[in-house]
Order: sequence, then structure tokens, then C-alpha cells
Amino acid sequence: MNTPTAIQRKVEQAIALLERRFLERNELIRLLMLGMLSGENALLIGPPGTAKSQLARAFSQLFGTEHWFEYLLTRFTTPDELFGPVSLQELKRDQYVRKTSGYLPAAQFAFLDEIFKANSAILNALLSILNERVYFNGREREAVPLQFLIAASNELPDDDEQLAALYDRFLVRYEVGYLQLASSYEKMFSLPKSQLPVVFSLYDISDIQAAAAQVDIPEAIIYFLYRVKQDMEEKEYRLSDRRWSKIANVWKTSAALHGRELVSIWDTVYTPHMMWDVPEDLPVMRELFERQFTEMLKAELENDLPLRKFSQIAEKWTTREADLHAFQFKKEVGAKMGREALERNRQLLEECRSEVEETARDLRNRLLQWQKREGDLEAYVLEKNRLIHNPETYTVKYAYLRIEGERILQQLQKTYRTVFDQEVPGTEYDYTR
Repeated sequence: MNTPTAIQRKVEQAIALLERRFLERNELIRLLMLGMLSGENALLIGPPGTAKSQLARAFSQLFGTEHWFEYLLTRFTTPDELFGPVSLQELKRDQYVRKTSGYLPAAQFAFLDEIFKANSAILNALLSILNERVYFNGREREAVPLQFLIAASNELPDDDEQLAALYDRFLVRYEVGYLQLASSYEKMFSLPKSQLPVVFSLYDISDIQAAAAQVDIPEAIIYFLYRVKQDMEEKEYRLSDRRWSKIANVWKTSAALHGRELVSIWDTVYTPHMMWDVPEDLPVMRELFERQFTEMLKAELENDLPLRKFSQIAEKWTTREADLHAFQFKKEVGAKMGREALERNRQLLEECRSEVEETARDLRNRLLQWQKREGDLEAYVLEKNRLIHNPETYTVKYAYLRIEGERILQQLQKTYRTVFDQEVPGTEYDYTR
């Protein structure tokens, strides 16, 4: 693995610190880290007592900032409580201006609990803060310094159109549950309680976002996104164009974090958590996404293991196997054949011998190299995306590709045996490894 950059080291340090305090939250921590660096809002769905607010505070502590704001919303919450009281001095001048210092419009990090209980008096101001990072204070349009907002709710909004608009402002979504593992309950009573050390500066975020703005998305990745979109729509799931655009921006942020100038398929791994509307849809989103991800991975690895080309050659000679075998048999028994048919089949036979031998040897050598790579695949995967928490999930994909390559090799060897009654020279391969 290459030596990590300064920002990568900070991210890894922050993840390690958070994982010591928040058990069974490995994926969530990495997803929130990516959301924070991208400047996107995150929504946590789950029952009380699942450390949602603690996790939000912890992210703020990593910056050592005092500009933190949190609030529990109810249907009786007033705008004053979120945005600050009206300035009496300005009111005397017939100006309706709020004193926002210490409130949400002045915060860099924020946590809003029970976000969907916001009433209409609060809602419009929240929409502009969440999306445009703007607060309309009286007649003034003020830019807010908000870097990252985490919201939480025990339940999702109903069909109210205004709440649906608020919901769409949260790109990153995650369902949080109670701890499941016995080992987690053993550790739960001895978790660190002290404040987290400062790891990041606000310049780290601005630097990453500036780098992300320079990242390009290759045509192949755009087509990948479109195929995912089509698959979703076939199952009657739809996302707004704004949402797809924000997803692409997160991909660019991931690429920038990993020092790439182009988005890679590896920058897309957390996309399913940005696609669902209700938690029950997540398995469907994963399935749709993983299908296209695997196809894209195959295409990306064509230089190392061009399965598509090998498969086409194998199929080409499998379909002619019976005719070539019949020709060989006729030659052996001395059956009469026309000169033109004889010459045509001889040429076809030699073409088969040459192409199958060359293809099988090439495939066999590539599979042996692939096996060597599999010995350290976890490091290879983490080199592609340091935010992946379960590299073994992706190493399995490489094993599947190898197995598919082995199937093609067996197909080539079978065709050769059938036609020439011998093994392909130089293609010995241990299929039991």
C-alpha cells in the first residue's frame, strides 16, 4: 500500500478514535466521514438510545470547534429557539433581524433531533440552510458557515409535501439499531469518556472540496450511474436529478481524498445509502447497485483478465466443436469429402488449434498471476478506497472473477480434447486451489 497522505492519515486516525467509542458503527462512521468531507447532510433513523447525538458531537470534537449547535425539535419549537431571538435594537428601526450568534445559522456543526417535527414556521429557513447554506435574516441573505449537519428521527416523514422536500435535503441516510454482539456489551461499560482530540482543521475540508471540484467523471462511470438509475426505474424507484448530482459529487470527493483526478468505480461503494427512501428498500438498492458494480469491475479489470474476450473465443469454438469433431472422425475412417469442403475444414481445424492453444495458455498464465494477487487482495482493495470497512466483501468479487476465468479455461480445454483428443499443451492448472 502506498504511503498515506496527510489528510488520509487524519481520516484514519479519526476513524480509529471513533470506533473505540462507538461499537458496531464501522460502516456508519466511514459513511459520515465521507458525508462530512463532501459537505452533505446526514440523516440517522433509529430508536432513542443508539448514540446518534453522541456520534454527532464526536464529529464536532474532531475539529475542536466551539461553533456547535444541537436541538431537540418538537411541534411547539419556535424559530427563536433555532435561529436566535429577534434583535430589539433592530426592531426599533423597523428591521426584523435575528441575533444568530450561538444558534444554528452561526454553527459549523449541528445536530437536530426529531427533525421531521419541524413546523412550517421553521421549515423554509431549514431548507435554505441545508441546501444552499444560506439563511434569510430579515431582508438579508446571509451565508452560513455550516460544514456538516446530522439529523435524527425515530420515524420517517409522512406524505406531507413540505416534509418530503426537507427529507430530500439529506443525501446520506442510515438506519441505526441497538448493539447486537455479546462482545459489544462486554466493551460497552469501559468505553472512553474523555473529549476527543482535535484531528482536523476546517482547511482540511475546504482543501478536499476544492480538489473534488477539479475531479472529472469518466464516461464509463456516468454510464454506470445511468444503468443503476435505469435498473431502479424498472422497479419503480426514482431519485431527483438533484440527488443524482449530489451522489456524483460524493464520488468526486472520494476520488480527491484518494489523490485521483478521475472518479473510479471504487469511489461509489457507499452509494446504496444515498439511494433509499425507506430503510426497507436498502436491500433492493444494494442488489441493484452490486449487479452493476460487479459488471463495471469486470470491465475495469479487462486489461488484467479480459474475460469477455476469452469467453467469446471459447463460445466461438464450442459452437463448432461438433462439426470439427465430425470432420476428424471422417478423416480417420477415410470418408470421402469434396476438395472444397476438405480444404475449408482443414483451415478451420488449424485455426481452432492455433486460437484455442494461444487463448488457453494466455488465460492460464493470467489466472496464475491472479492467484498471486489474491494473496494480498485486502491491501489492494484498501488502496483503492481507504474508507472501506469490510474489504473481504470485495475480495470475494475477485474470487468470483477467477472462478469465471477457470470455467472458461475448462471450456477451452474440453473443446480441444473433443476435437484433437488430447490436452492443450502448456495449460496445466490446479483447479482445487
